[in-house]
Amino acid sequence: MQISRVLIKPIISESSLKDIESDKYVFKVDNSATKKDVAKAVKESFSVDVINVKTRIIKGRSKRMMKSRKRAKIGPFKKATVQIEKGQKITIFEAKK
Repeated sequence: MQISRVLIKPIISESSLKDIESDKYVFKVDNSATKKDVAKAVKESFSVDVINVKTRIIKGRSKRMMKSRKRAKIGPFKKATVQIEKGQKITIFEAKK
């Protein structure tokens, strides 16, 4: 798989920001990406050493559209938690103070 297609976007939420303290970062990844693909993509994109990768598939759900009765289907996606070496950081997740 092409490295540029593996990582879709970082997931920035309360729980993912808590995980940064323990050097874990969360990304939305391509559904067909393997753990090795994710580790290689993070290593090449951010120049960090990857220790561990955990992946899981989040099931689809329906979401209500703004102030209407219509519902939109949000499809399933794959989420990866990547643990990197201590002392290294990924700058996308840096909080502006």
